[in-house]
Amino acid sequence: MFRAIEHTAIATPDPEKLAAWYVDILGFRINHRYGPNVFVRAPDGGVIELIPADNGDRPEQRMFQAGIRHLAVTVDDFDAAHEMLQSRGVNFLTEPTNVGGNRLVFFTDSDGNYLHLVSRPAPLP
Repeated sequence: MFRAIEHTAIATPDPEKLAAWYVDILGFRINHRYGPNVFVRAPDGGVIELIPADNGDRPEQRMFQAGIRHLAVTVDDFDAAHEMLQSRGVNFLTEPTNVGGNRLVFFTDSDGNYLHLVSRPAPLP
């Protein structure tokens, strides 16, 4: 009956600006517009809907507070992706690390939303 998560939405003061960040930095593409909402699609088909925030106030974000904490972005070549993000001035929250054979690092998009760059030797089960 329930098949998949179709998309995740992020409220932002400027959907077009945040969409451009995902396009320019992560290589997503603008897939659809619906009124002021902008949908960006990752190369593997994952979709993020960027919707206008009803206020400019952003609560303090902490890694382990309740709620959705990050979007994980997979890559084939962790070192090349990390280096490319560094060259584009991305804000990193952590240093790259290895956990159980997985390479990972946390960073933010231009609005400060947490993203997780990850490369795994085998996909999650």
